[in-house]
Amino acid sequence: MSNRTSEQVSFRLPASSFELPAWEPSYLALHRSGELAARARAALDALQSCDICPRVCGVDRTAGGRGACGVGIEPVIAAWNVHMWEEPPITGTRGSGTIFFSGCTGKCIFCQNYPISQYRHGNTVSSERFAGMMLELQGRGVHNINFVTPTHFVPQILAAVDVAAGQGLRLPLVYNTSGYDTVGTLRLLEDVVDIWLPDAKYTDEAVARRLSGFPRYVEHNRVALKEIFRQVGAELILDEAGIARRGMIIRHLVLPGGLADTPGVMRWIATELSPHVHVSVMDQYFPAYKALDDPLMGRKITPEEYEAALDAFDAAGLENGWLQEHDECEA
Repeated sequence: MSNRTSEQVSFRLPASSFELPAWEPSYLALHRSGELAARARAALDALQSCDICPRVCGVDRTAGGRGACGVGIEPVIAAWNVHMWEEPPITGTRGSGTIFFSGCTGKCIFCQNYPISQYRHGNTVSSERFAGMMLELQGRGVHNINFVTPTHFVPQILAAVDVAAGQGLRLPLVYNTSGYDTVGTLRLLEDVVDIWLPDAKYTDEAVARRLSGFPRYVEHNRVALKEIFRQVGAELILDEAGIARRGMIIRHLVLPGGLADTPGVMRWIATELSPHVHVSVMDQYFPAYKALDDPLMGRKITPEEYEAALDAFDAAGLENGWLQEHDECEA
């Protein structure tokens, strides 16, 4: 696997004080021009007949309705903290400032965060408090602000980033998504998001529907990945310390029994996007939630299955990516 590296990184506590880089994320220019506030207003208005995700449920979330994602107008945040276990250019030495949103556009039977995604545990916060979380994480020395499962809260993210930008936020923003996104929503985020972290989960629509409850996942995912690629291309731009500033990393979770069709996913990325795109081949699947008793999904992947996934990466001609330690895979 060309240029593939372990996802394991050394841990170091953040320094008590640090100096932010001179580099400036592009959302600051949008904030100063008023464009970021205008996008936020337009996106929030769209929640009157919500079409933020590909489900296009049409619910009026501004009037107390809850969309297919299970949430309404105010952001609901389950957790926010310094996270040390993302890909090396995201985690670095000081960690990623992750903000986990409640609710989800998917219904994965194996979701490892199902109390958050499906039961929607979390706290409703104002835009001002949301912005304050970003600023507090910046103060703790993180390399970036990482929005986890963000699609259904894109309008609220835009509004909160506009507030935070006016109060000194200047870190790269990471959009950590299932990849089930619309082009319209992704374009609202153009030059707001710096680092895209989308999934490419499946190549088979029936499998995507059975395992994750996504209607037409493959169709929407591929259009979304092409749009992200249009925005940032294949190059992952790093600072002098190897920390990502701009670009995309596609994540693929290897599933038992080849259900994710890893070879097909890798071929599509290499041929339809670029062999230079960075891909993270993930082995941490374990049965959770409704997968515990599933005849196909009720086990971890084997070392042989993960090695086959890495072989598929190579066979597709992909050149950049990350692997995980084989001994993390257990039958």
